[in-house]
Amino acid sequence: MAPSLVRPLVRKLRAYVPGEQPRIRGLVKLNTNENPYPPSPRVLRALKAAVDGRLRLYPPPTSQPLREALARHHRCSPDQVIVGNGCDELLALAVRAFVEPAGSAPAGRSAVQWFEPSYSLYPVLAEMHGARGRGTPLGPGFGLPSPAALRRSPSWRTDAALTFVTTPNAPSGRAYGVDELDALCRAQKGVVVLDETYVDFAGDDAMALASRRRNVLVARTFSKAYSLCALRVGYFVGDPALVGAMDKIRDSYNVNLMGQLAALETLKDLPYYRRNIERVRRTRERLAGSLAGLGFEVLPSRTNFLLARPPRLPASAWLRRLRERRILVRWFDRPALRDYLRITVGTDAEADALLRAARSLCRKA
Repeated sequence: MAPSLVRPLVRKLRAYVPGEQPRIRGLVKLNTNENPYPPSPRVLRALKAAVDGRLRLYPPPTSQPLREALARHHRCSPDQVIVGNGCDELLALAVRAFVEPAGSAPAGRSAVQWFEPSYSLYPVLAEMHGARGRGTPLGPGFGLPSPAALRRSPSWRTDAALTFVTTPNAPSGRAYGVDELDALCRAQKGVVVLDETYVDFAGDDAMALASRRRNVLVARTFSKAYSLCALRVGYFVGDPALVGAMDKIRDSYNVNLMGQLAALETLKDLPYYRRNIERVRRTRERLAGSLAGLGFEVLPSRTNFLLARPPRLPASAWLRRLRERRILVRWFDRPALRDYLRITVGTDAEADALLRAARSLCRKA
């Protein structure tokens, strides 16, 4: 047999598996945490107006107008902001910029760590880079372990080159306080990325740590609260030295023109999005209460989804039976999560459809 042309590292890589994006119309799609409400009309008008001769030109290569607008929004300087093709690109850039491949440096310099459970892309990025990936279990109720508890943990390194913290946590929905996040960042010698993908639904955030701590980067996205999943715009805020290092290895013209324009117009119409965020929060609380009334164990959530343990049947069976009723939710075949379903908070009508199906299943179980 001829030798493989593919690197051994890539042959062994376990690829990230995204949530199902069905081709079938008419499904109630509550599996990938998309915002149920459309972008602002102002954003849609700007996108339609941009379908002109500009499409033959390259977009601003560093997203400078958007970086300046984000700097004003967060009261920092543009050199503290980097914009990416979604947060996923920036997470990958952080691994490449701050982590050495295993075997080429001391163990800490090649270590990428995260909490379990959290975003399942983190271990893929570590494997892809040939780094030492390390997952540390969260505490009871998916709480954040204290720095003292982490020092006692055999899987945790205070000298890790890169630490990912999803806050609020996904997939649990649990939020963490700024003080406990600050204590964790202060204890780490390497870079800490506070992944605030869902923070707009929480109310509190840790953006201040991006300026207070030189080793902290805060990740934000226009996908979830701002309804721009399709255009893939994310950004990091942090120390100019960290941002500059990532910028050196960023792809040229990494964010398309439509994404940049849509994000800029989003920042000009924040009241529209605040109203929608409040609608999602109200639906979240109503849905959580109704599911609890049916016997679900629903974890407190500060996001646009719920993690819930269903009654009577295994969560995997609920996944199949809900799909038979044309309702998609998410199930993770991982030890800490097998008993739960993750349910996106959709519109009130979508929540009602889920509740009708759940009531039917409870009667038949």
